[in-house]
Amino acid sequence: MSSQQPPATRPASPSAHRENLDLRAWGLLLGSFTLLMVGYFTVPLRVLGQDRPLLSWLLFGVVLTGLTGLLVARIIDTFRGTGRHPVVWLAFLICLSLTVFAGTYYVLADHPGEFVGLETRLDSLYFTVVTMATIGYGDITASGQGPRLVVLLQIAYNFVFLAAAAGALSRTVRSGMETRAHREGHGHGQEHHHVRRRRRRKG
Repeated sequence: MSSQQPPATRPASPSAHRENLDLRAWGLLLGSFTLLMVGYFTVPLRVLGQDRPLLSWLLFGVVLTGLTGLLVARIIDTFRGTGRHPVVWLAFLICLSLTVFAGTYYVLADHPGEFVGLETRLDSLYFTVVTMATIGYGDITASGQGPRLVVLLQIAYNFVFLAAAAGALSRTVRSGMETRAHREGHGHGQEHHHVRRRRRRKG
């Protein structure tokens, strides 16, 4: 009585493995961004407001310092080629830094006369993105000293850290596309080479 051997399974190609890792990484980024936005729109940020000014500024400084350290470390890893999923990490840290500034503006807007036109969390996020893009529509303005200080910090942060992170992100994406195009071209070249060899044998 002969036992049937199960058909041998072909191991997954390196390109398919890389695609699975890429999908997993982008899924993680999407999930992290979703949680970040849910947290931003639900956490009671204004418990820090005008009743706890010292704690608010201290927390803002600690979070921004820690975020800066993470950004710098990831940028260095990206240029050295030692980081895992650099695109995902840099994209998430850029979004996180914008969320930190948006939350800070929302807390500061709880003080009377600090902002003109900023009332909701969406207003804060909108004002943060507009400030980052240096568009300046003028519909929301920082009128108090605290908000103006944070705006100056964000502009400096954009020019130094976020610009470097965006540059590293762009470089990594471009390099990945070039590497993939080279691999695909090399794979097609090998396939044509094998086809030519088979034809020669038949001839």
